[in-house]
Amino acid sequence: MLKLMTLLFVSSMSIIASPMISNALPSKETLSSQLKIETSQITSVSQFLDVQPTDWAFQALRSLIEQYGVISGYPDGTYRGNQAISRYEFAAGLNAVLEQINRLVAQGKANLISQEDLAVLQRLQAEFKAELTKLTEQVNQLETRSSKLEANQFSTTTKLAGQVILAMNAGGFDSDGIIAPRGAQITENDPNATLIYRVTLNLNTSFTGKDLLQVRLVTGSDGADDNAAGFLEPNLGSTLEFSIPGRNGELSIARLYYTFPLFDDVSVTLGPSITAPDFVDKNRYASVSFLDFSTQALVNNFILFPRARGAGAVIAWNPGRGALHLRAVYIAGDPENTLPENAQVFGGGRPEDIRLFPVGGGGADGGLFGDPYQGVIELEYAPNKALGVRLQYSGGRVFGSDFDALGVNFELALSDRLGIFGRYGYGSYPNTTVGDINPNYWMVGLAFPNLFVERAIAGIAIGQPFIENAVGNATQTNFEGFYNFPLNDQIRITPLIQVINNPGNQDSNGTIITGTVRTVFSF
Repeated sequence: MLKLMTLLFVSSMSIIASPMISNALPSKETLSSQLKIETSQITSVSQFLDVQPTDWAFQALRSLIEQYGVISGYPDGTYRGNQAISRYEFAAGLNAVLEQINRLVAQGKANLISQEDLAVLQRLQAEFKAELTKLTEQVNQLETRSSKLEANQFSTTTKLAGQVILAMNAGGFDSDGIIAPRGAQITENDPNATLIYRVTLNLNTSFTGKDLLQVRLVTGSDGADDNAAGFLEPNLGSTLEFSIPGRNGELSIARLYYTFPLFDDVSVTLGPSITAPDFVDKNRYASVSFLDFSTQALVNNFILFPRARGAGAVIAWNPGRGALHLRAVYIAGDPENTLPENAQVFGGGRPEDIRLFPVGGGGADGGLFGDPYQGVIELEYAPNKALGVRLQYSGGRVFGSDFDALGVNFELALSDRLGIFGRYGYGSYPNTTVGDINPNYWMVGLAFPNLFVERAIAGIAIGQPFIENAVGNATQTNFEGFYNFPLNDQIRITPLIQVINNPGNQDSNGTIITGTVRTVFSF
């Protein structure tokens, strides 16, 4: 017997538009889930009252359905008339017949309805009165909710999602002062505690259900200097990654691209504002700075992306939707030829910072295919949800200097409560401000999903972002530990600690320790 409830609910929900501006009203998926729960509860309670194919009511309803052409059967085209159904399913079928009879009467075709059929319907209505009443109540509730959704919809194609990050941060160091890799003095005093914030709004639009046009607006506090690690060690990726997009309260476009399927297993992304790590070097345990690790050098392979943002394209191929994934990213760092001197370049920033590449004007061409630019190719093998291994190549040209880098990235879930992960990178950077260099990078860590609380996340990781004798007289080591626990579906609080030994690859810098309490509001 057809699950008629599905047909009724779908038809009553068909006027609902796309997702809403907030979660104040339930989505179509939420309503469907609620109805499935209610249906399953009623079915299980009245299982002993199932209507059997041999019952007179079953045979009578089957005859009426076939006679008045109410339905054609299950989605596979069969009727399955030899299977018992619950009284609730039976009532749904009976309701469909009643609606069809009413349509015939309204169309002036009452002569097509026999008195015998009306008598049978009367008897069925009386016997299944309770189930019909319950069904009517649920349909009325759905219509009311549907009207609210339609009246308050943001757009028929666009979903608005937002996030607010608030973080208290403080830290200090145990040496006499902090110097940059090239010897300039950064500070002799511990920085003041700060309140970091970032606000993002995502406008996610789909025109076909398989594509995505994303526009992300972002504002925040004043960049890497708003946290102790970013201020004290600004060179080798110790800053809190979620603070980087900050522009001291100015609103900017952080993402603008369009993704669409070219074939069933090939997608293409084009846009003037793309960030390469959104598409490559992902890791289920260490990739999202507002959810897991926050140290920049622990959420991405530090030497793979000297120019990670700009205009460009992404191609993702998952042959046969199997275990292999191939991705290619191209980023033009200066598509409009308006790049400020050395802005957003690996090692860039204040004059005392290490600048690996010559400053702006020293070979930069600009434009969509001119210097600076970067390309990344990644091959991923993920035979199941527990294991993922990614091999990467990155290369390009930045201010007259060519570079090449190789990377590997892996994750392994040992259980649903323990995972291990890591990254390694090796780069060749000729003609930099410190000569020809070949830096190495590595990080490893442990993740503890669902630790103490369901949906909580904890992790510890250690890494060395820039192993290179030509930069400083020691090797910086970064450590981070965090515990992310949910207050509810929209709010997460994360205390985390960072320890940075030999910051800036200088042994005289001693150790930096910072603490942060990160709160994330999602809507």
